[in-house]
Amino acid sequence: MNRHHWWRDAVIYQVYVRSFLDSTGDGIGDLAGVRAGLPYLRKLGVDGIWLSPFYPSPQHDHGYDVADYRDVDPVYGDLDEFDRLVTAARRLGVRVLLDIVPNHCSSAHPWFREALAAAPGSPERARFHFADGRGPDGSEPPNNWHAMFGGPAWTRVTEADGRPGQWYLHMFTPEQPDWNWRNPEVAAEFDQVLRFWLDRGVDGFRIDVAAGLFKHPELPDSPDPEADARTRDSVNPLAWNQPEVHDVWRHWRAVCEQYTARDGRERLLVGEVSVPSAREHAKYVRPDELHQAFFFDLLGAPWDADAFRKVISEAMQDIAGTGSTVTWVLNNHDQVRTVTRYGEPAPEGSGLGAARARAAALLMLALPGAAYIYQGEELGLPEVVDLPDDVLTDPIFRRTGSRARIRDGCRVPLPWSGQASPFGFTSGAEGAKPWLPQPEYFAEYATHRALADTRSSWHLYRDGLQLRSALHQLGEGALRWLDTQPGVLAFARGDDLVCAVNFGTAPVPAPVAGTPLLASGPCRPGELPGSTAAWWIDGS
Repeated sequence: MNRHHWWRDAVIYQVYVRSFLDSTGDGIGDLAGVRAGLPYLRKLGVDGIWLSPFYPSPQHDHGYDVADYRDVDPVYGDLDEFDRLVTAARRLGVRVLLDIVPNHCSSAHPWFREALAAAPGSPERARFHFADGRGPDGSEPPNNWHAMFGGPAWTRVTEADGRPGQWYLHMFTPEQPDWNWRNPEVAAEFDQVLRFWLDRGVDGFRIDVAAGLFKHPELPDSPDPEADARTRDSVNPLAWNQPEVHDVWRHWRAVCEQYTARDGRERLLVGEVSVPSAREHAKYVRPDELHQAFFFDLLGAPWDADAFRKVISEAMQDIAGTGSTVTWVLNNHDQVRTVTRYGEPAPEGSGLGAARARAAALLMLALPGAAYIYQGEELGLPEVVDLPDDVLTDPIFRRTGSRARIRDGCRVPLPWSGQASPFGFTSGAEGAKPWLPQPEYFAEYATHRALADTRSSWHLYRDGLQLRSALHQLGEGALRWLDTQPGVLAFARGDDLVCAVNFGTAPVPAPVAGTPLLASGPCRPGELPGSTAAWWIDGS
């Protein structure tokens, strides 16, 4: 691997800090807990970690409503603890990425409080999207846009004199006002935020809502006002994917390269980019913009060999064609876990969904490019689908009253050890409760059991990561599709490595292009005559 471009085929582990490991006994994961878990992640074999937001926040959206971009919320620790975490990670060879949220902030952010106290048309309000309402008394929102988390995208404020006043834009919740990136003060502020954390030694940033930031300057009505709320995706062409956003990523790339030039340590920008096509996605990873952008089409593909081949081929053609590498992802903190998504809604997860999740994991690790793993996927955790209403914290539930597509179920704290909750997650006194309740069946997935059982998903991931590191064919490069029987997807990496996935009911083992394949798991180098390695992955 080209060490200077470490990110091109890196495997990054997403740490949802709140649910990883609690060091203080308050039931909420923290930075010290992440530091304590670093040896576990190093043993797994990942190249780096991406930390979910830990900044000061009222936690209306668990940190994605940022009140201060240059500090640590006391519930997660402090800046000294953050520095200790970065030092410990570097000692273990684990890179650290931060989650930065440039599309919106918290309604508790000092600049937004200043805007509420200021008059219409003031410089303070110009940092956000304030506008007069429609109708004779201004009682209707300025346009018909809907928020992705439900309801209108506008909230009316009460002015200093007590009268109903202007409206402000929030594409998520009222507690998350959108920044106005057409105001140069906003760009200058985030420039300083980047440098603050880069000076503390971080290796890069995951960028939340990277296709957002700019809105159409005239804020016109949407042709499909229900689209954002209906799809819970950034589909309003007037609110997302505006052309000016690319100038921001060019500037941020230049900032990162300034730091790289100083010490030779390359910093990474990876964007959460939700756009209509792989071709549009590719624009974000041009050589002078983001290094990577998550390719969500694989995550969204149905369990079907033809569907997987189509999205992989499009990514390889459009994204890799820019000179970047594809950034594969099957899960994150906003998605239903793969075990449940691919098969059984039941919590046991030992059947069809678990087999498919294992197959998808090895498929992803065999593809050219980078890969991101969401915490708990390596344990084979299923989605917790039966959380009581009174413990749900997702703002989607609060805004809509519906449990459809809520995200609490994939954010339940990890099980580490023991037979009952809190399963080693919290170090508090007996009876300490995690911030979301863990089901009894989490005992079957606890880390200590997974490490002891060589048949576990943890070992599957660890073995796959070891092979990925050892075999030069994996990581960067190309793939060559192989002709197979229906329901089987197979490709070659180089001349002596084959990956085959059974999506249907093909017999096991099955010949692919004359290469013998094993029935389960990755083969070790030298185990197959005439090939370095081959994977037969049975997801049937």
